[in-house]
Amino acid sequence: MSTITPQELNLLIEQTYKVEKEFNELKASYVHLQDTVEKIVEFLPNAIWILDEDGNIFLQNSLSKSLGELFALLELKNDDYEVTFNSKAYLIKSSSYKDKLMLSATDITEQKRKENLATMGQMAAHLSHEIRNPIGSISLLSSTLKKRVIPENVPIVEEIQKSVYKIERIIKATLMFSKGMHANKTLFMWSELEDALKKVIEYYGYTKEIRFIFPQQKIMINGDRDLLEMLFSNFLINAIDAIELDDNESGVVEVLYDRDDEFHKFYIYDSGVMIENKKELFEAFKSTKVKGNGLGLVLSRQISEAHGGNVELLDEKRKGFEIKLAL
Repeated sequence: MSTITPQELNLLIEQTYKVEKEFNELKASYVHLQDTVEKIVEFLPNAIWILDEDGNIFLQNSLSKSLGELFALLELKNDDYEVTFNSKAYLIKSSSYKDKLMLSATDITEQKRKENLATMGQMAAHLSHEIRNPIGSISLLSSTLKKRVIPENVPIVEEIQKSVYKIERIIKATLMFSKGMHANKTLFMWSELEDALKKVIEYYGYTKEIRFIFPQQKIMINGDRDLLEMLFSNFLINAIDAIELDDNESGVVEVLYDRDDEFHKFYIYDSGVMIENKKELFEAFKSTKVKGNGLGLVLSRQISEAHGGNVELLDEKRKGFEIKLAL
């Protein structure tokens, strides 16, 4: 039996230390690589699951952990597909490498909503164009009829005119929504706009005793009068509808005015029923009231933005809105 010389023993010890050092460096490199991969997976905006050959989760990010119930619904296939979970839409993609399979779930709810809105807008615009001509004829004929009927029947014709007016407003709002907003600005006095709004109120019609309070200041506005008439009439009509739904037999709609160095500020309050679903206030085709078509407040905000301002719900005990228009 041969003996190991001291030199050979030292060499063996040196080789052992060298192998251990290389192993530790390799281990540290692997841990660093694993940590980098985990950070990349965590950084991705979608839910990621990486599965081993047995279908067990090898790696996942925190978003995928919160969607554990969704993972149970997924199909382990290579085709892309969509799935609905908890009222949200997800695009599921998959790819495989060697014995690993990666699944990703991307929330496409907002994208689907925009696609649906675009489709609904196009369809509504088409229907509005089709309805516009017969409604115009009815409006013209009702004006002629009003001059010819006996006095007792005039209120019936006026009710027809009011109904036609409401349909015309819906058509106008729908076409405006589909075409986009552009303000043709001119200088005019608030009093001119107020006179037009009073005619809208009179024509809209209501059953309760409603008192309207308008600003008393002399206000010069640089804006598109037709668009601003649409904006303010939307709020006044909403206020009328809210008061009509209230238990009281009378109500108040108040328009207040203020300004600073940048904006005209109008505040509109009413004594009607409170707004139930505030989250859907400014979403197209979603209405918080029975009569609404879901475009009034959306258009009002767009009109305000076209005038360099905005529309906001006031967070106060008293129900109201703030309308800003750039000076």
